[in-house]
Amino acid sequence: MADGENTTGEMSDGLQVELFHPDSDREPGDTNIVKWGFDIHPVVFPVALVIIAVFIAVTILLGDQAASAYTAIFNFVNGTFGWFYILAVNIFIVTILYFAFGKYGGIRIGGVEAEKEFDDFSWMAMLFSAGMGIGLMFFSVSEPLYYFQNVPGFFGAEAQSGAAASAAMAQTFFHWGFHPWAIYGLVGLGLAFFSFNRGLPLTFRSIFWPLLGERIYGWPGHIIDLVTVFATLFGLATSLGLGVAQVNTGLSYVGGDLLGLVSIPTGTLPQVLLIAGITAIATASVAAGLDGGVKRLSTLNLYLMLALLGFLLVVGPTVYIFGAWVEGLGAYFGNFLALSFFTGTMGAGGSTVTAWTVFYWGWWIAWSPFVGMFIARISKGRTVREFVLGVLFLPALFSFVWLSTFGGSALFVQLQGAGGILELYNAQGQTIAMFAMLEQFPLGALTGILATLLVVTFFVTSSDSGSLVIDHLTSGGKHDVPKTQRIFWAVTEGAVAAILLYGGGLSALQTAAITTGLPFAVILCLMCYTVYLGLDNEHSILESEAFAQRIEDLTAEGEVEVVTSGDATVTSIREGEDTASGD
Repeated sequence: MADGENTTGEMSDGLQVELFHPDSDREPGDTNIVKWGFDIHPVVFPVALVIIAVFIAVTILLGDQAASAYTAIFNFVNGTFGWFYILAVNIFIVTILYFAFGKYGGIRIGGVEAEKEFDDFSWMAMLFSAGMGIGLMFFSVSEPLYYFQNVPGFFGAEAQSGAAASAAMAQTFFHWGFHPWAIYGLVGLGLAFFSFNRGLPLTFRSIFWPLLGERIYGWPGHIIDLVTVFATLFGLATSLGLGVAQVNTGLSYVGGDLLGLVSIPTGTLPQVLLIAGITAIATASVAAGLDGGVKRLSTLNLYLMLALLGFLLVVGPTVYIFGAWVEGLGAYFGNFLALSFFTGTMGAGGSTVTAWTVFYWGWWIAWSPFVGMFIARISKGRTVREFVLGVLFLPALFSFVWLSTFGGSALFVQLQGAGGILELYNAQGQTIAMFAMLEQFPLGALTGILATLLVVTFFVTSSDSGSLVIDHLTSGGKHDVPKTQRIFWAVTEGAVAAILLYGGGLSALQTAAITTGLPFAVILCLMCYTVYLGLDNEHSILESEAFAQRIEDLTAEGEVEVVTSGDATVTSIREGEDTASGD
């Protein structure tokens, strides 16, 4: 980079600090302890380790008692506050659309001079891999099959009929469509804005700056970040532990039943060994950093997904898949508002809402700090409108195509083919569904191996991104942390998952982790307001006479170029480049 570019970059950073950063002497990680290759927050890091150790010990030592207590709390929260989950997520959708398509849409994350750190394809690959790629692998066949034989009461269709298949696709689209990505988008936007535009720590505490001010650096902020560490680590660990069951099933089914090559046992020991292997790969990837490891693996994931998707579209029931896609979208959009606000309180279908919708909403909200913070970390340089369009719409639309291809193929086999998938699903559980479906089409063993590989790589990228998020939380919100610290958390995630799997406490602790969705739902409702305050303040400054005068002064000095196009004022801090700064 030329010296002149360095100078203007430093100058533009100074402009962002001068006009938009809060009047505070504090900086991210300014009280950290730097020792032995670690750069840690003096409170959040050690207290988080104690909380993790205590919960693991309690969960394993108390066994069934702990599981019963967690389940009772989970059932109380879902049964009592399910309506709140459903209402809150709809508020999130309205809020994020307002930010995108209103007057704040042109505000750039990182300030008027911010450049994109990653190209659009890499950005999409990373946010999708971290968001729900592994979930789509697990549920894309099993969930439509469940609704096919247990039709949500909302639709009133006969089980295992064509109408039941249409209802199954619509309900699955609802759970994996716009609502979960609205949750992730809101959290990601808030964290990115307050970190990159305001210079605050890249942690959850920063979203409360408009309400708490300097107190975010005290115990109120510590508690917020500790709850976030708990939800993130145990959410990832339980998902890793429970998800290796699918990998184990895939290896056993493909290697033994389909190919007849080797009999791979299923059970706790093979799954602990799988966790060790996945953790080793994740550790190597996270040590390579965001650009060298996570980005490459996420891109590989997306290519593998597209390969598997394309193959099944060609060899599978192609016409049926596209028909199921269109019909499913019609049923989804036609019932969008009713589905979005349906609680089952006044009629049939309440069990589906409690067992699936409220569970999903609580799970997405509990995961939102992890996924949202990772999305925030990779989204600098994008406008609010670009961010929302990318996070809310593109992954949802891809999910619809994926679910139609895999879920639709399974429904085709049940309705018009040889059948048998449903029987295997009911006999052996959800982990077998994907492989039983792929077996019905050419090269079933090969696609089964590819599906298993995809599950593994998705776990690796989830572990990677989760480690980076916990690094930010336990380092006082710094954007870059030492390699030793990244490795520490990657290994810790795997160790926690293995210990809980061996001790029999995974399901219980997953229930406890999802229960954190309730306090986070309240926090996200407050976040709608604090992000609005932040964006409104930034917009006011961008439209103010003081900002115009400052830009005019810099223009006179030859450091800023201003271009007017229609009703938009475009400001370029770097000479010769145009960067939108407002509507």
